[in-house]
Amino acid sequence: MDRATIDASLKVLSDCNIGTVDLTGGAPELNPYLRELIIKTARSGRNVTVRSNLTVFYEPGMEDLPDFYSEYNVEIIASLPCYTETGADDARGKGTFSKSIAALKRLNSLGYGIVPEKKLNLVYNPMGAFLPSSQAELETRYKKELGMSFGIVFNCLYTFANMPVGRFSEFLVRSGNMATYMEKVKNAFNPGTLGNLMCRHLINVGWDGTLYDCDFNQALGIAVDKNCPRHIRDYDHAVLSGRKIVMGEHCFVCSAGQGST
Repeated sequence: MDRATIDASLKVLSDCNIGTVDLTGGAPELNPYLRELIIKTARSGRNVTVRSNLTVFYEPGMEDLPDFYSEYNVEIIASLPCYTETGADDARGKGTFSKSIAALKRLNSLGYGIVPEKKLNLVYNPMGAFLPSSQAELETRYKKELGMSFGIVFNCLYTFANMPVGRFSEFLVRSGNMATYMEKVKNAFNPGTLGNLMCRHLINVGWDGTLYDCDFNQALGIAVDKNCPRHIRDYDHAVLSGRKIVMGEHCFVCSAGQGST
């Protein structure tokens, strides 16, 4: 995302009643304007959330990120695919787990997961073509294992079902599991999830300023409804708040079981 798009986003933020800015994109920390965006957003009184993979703290020039996040009370949502070294390294590569544990310990030392204004949440995705188990049960297990083994504490664990886009889509096609997986999520459809689906409470701004209903529609290149403004520079809060959400078969994943919200 370039400076012009970030400035357009900040203008929307100043003009509209938006409570939270959620920064994502694999490793949003690598954007050269991220810190400026966080500072301006935090000073405007908004909540700032960053989706982090934790290991980015060990990239050159990123070593002070935990302290920077702490200074502005940035909420951190960090991916940790498993609470064991074997499980995490199998999912993300050798050394991922040890770096993630060290990063979590450092965040704890700064008050993350301990003091109310410094929230630290973890994310779990199942490693395969199946739905995650109970979020509450997994959170209890994560807290117990990480606490007993490493003295690590955190606020919440979020479980997300795997969306059939990108590398996971390629895996499903390659392994012949796409039809079976989609049948599984459709059979697990839960209407009770609909009120809290992410597309009903956010607008996604792509790197080039294009507007999407959610992160997954962005990954698939599906912009907001044609009757709405489709770029951040043309943002209209009233129109976009009442928009018709553009849906596809992938939307069944967010509404399956306990839901991915």
